[in-house]
Amino acid sequence: MFTAFLIKYAEIGVKGKNRHLFEEALVRQIEFALDKVGGQFVTRRTQGRIYIDVISEQDHPPKADEKHPLKVFGVAERDFDFDETVAGLQKVFGISGICPVVYVEDKGFEELGKDVVKFMDEVYPDKHKTFKVCARRARKNYPKDTMELNADLGEVLLNAFPDLSVDVHHPEIELNVEIREKIYIYSQIIPGPGGMPVGTGGKAMLLLSGGIDSPVAGYMISKRGVSLEAVYFHAPPYTSERAKQKVVDLAEYVADYAGPLKLHVVNFTDIQLYIYEKCPHDELTIIMRRYMMRIAEAIALETGCLGLVTGESIGQVASQTMQALMSTNEVCTLPVYRPLIAFDKQDIVDISEKIDTYETSIQPYEDCCTIFVAKHPVTKPNQKVIRIHEQVLEDKIDELVKTALETQEVIEVKGRK
Repeated sequence: MFTAFLIKYAEIGVKGKNRHLFEEALVRQIEFALDKVGGQFVTRRTQGRIYIDVISEQDHPPKADEKHPLKVFGVAERDFDFDETVAGLQKVFGISGICPVVYVEDKGFEELGKDVVKFMDEVYPDKHKTFKVCARRARKNYPKDTMELNADLGEVLLNAFPDLSVDVHHPEIELNVEIREKIYIYSQIIPGPGGMPVGTGGKAMLLLSGGIDSPVAGYMISKRGVSLEAVYFHAPPYTSERAKQKVVDLAEYVADYAGPLKLHVVNFTDIQLYIYEKCPHDELTIIMRRYMMRIAEAIALETGCLGLVTGESIGQVASQTMQALMSTNEVCTLPVYRPLIAFDKQDIVDISEKIDTYETSIQPYEDCCTIFVAKHPVTKPNQKVIRIHEQVLEDKIDELVKTALETQEVIEVKGRK
C-alpha cells in the first residue's frame, strides 16, 4: 500500500543557512542508491522534509518548481520492490529514519477518519495494541488544530477497533498524520545508517588492502560525509590477479555506501624487491609501509584529497604499534585518519559482517603486505635508524616510485549491480 517514503535526518537539521547544501548532497546519494533498485522514483524537498515518491507509467510525478527540479530515476522495467528500496536507503549516510507513507487527498475530516481507519486496518491486522495519534498541521488553515485532530482521530480509531487502547507515553503504534498540501499518514520509522551525506566532508584517499580492516575504515570515514578514492598496492607475480579482483570486489561494497570511487592500482613489486635487497629484514614492513604512504599521498595530492585513511588499530600487528604508526606518519604531510584506531578486532569483524565485506576479506588471496613479512619484525622502530637505512635506497628508489606512479591503473568503481 505504500507508494512514498518520508526521509528523516538528524544532524543536517542543525546546519542553519547551509542546510540546503547538505539536503542536496543527501538527495544525490539517495538517487545513486535507488538507481539500481526496481521501480521509478522522484525526490522532493519541501518544508524541511525529503520525500521519495514511487511512480509508474500511468502516474504523473509531482510538479517541480525552479528551486527543486525533479529527476525520475530507478529501473523502469522492474516493478517497485518495497524491501529492496528500503535496503537501498539504509545504505545512504545522512538518513536517520525511513518512513513508509500513504498520501490522501484532503476531502474533509470525515473522509480523513475513514482513511486513517483503512490505514490502521491494513498495516496492523492484530488490533490488540496500544496507540496514540500525533497530528501536525503544516497547513495552518485546516479547521481543526493539532489537539483536536489527536483527540478526534483517536476517537474514530477506538470506535472502529474496540481492541485498541490509548497509551500516550509508551504506545506500540505512533500514528503520524501530517496536514500538508495533501495529508500524509505513517506509523513506522525504519532506522537509517545515520551520519552525514557523502560529499559534505571533503575527500580522502583510502589505502585499501584485501584484509578485513581497510574496507571497514572506508565505511566509517564515509559515514562522516567523506567521499573516497582508494589505492591498492599490487605485487605481481607474488600476488595474483584474483587477489586484485578481491580488492575490486571490496571496493564495490564500500562504494555501495560511499558512492562511486576511483581505485588506483599501483604495481609495488620492484619497490618491494629493492627494499628487500637493501634493508634489514626486521624493518621491511615499516620501510615498505612508509613508501606506500608516500605513494598514496602523491596520488592524493593529485586528486584533491585532504587526507589519507587507513584501517590501522593500535597494537593489532607489529606495524601498528604507537612507535610504528609514528614512523609511518613521519613521511606524510597530509593528515592520516584512522577510524578504527581504538577498535578491538571483534568490533571490526562485526562491522565487516554488517556491511557484507567479511566473507570477501577472508578469501585466501594474499596481498603484498603479507608476502614480504619478516619472521621477527621490529615492533618499536627507531625513526633515526629507519631514516639511515632508507638512505641506501636513494640511488634507485625515486625512479622506482616515479615508474609506479606513472604505470598505475585506475578503475572506476560504482558499487554492486
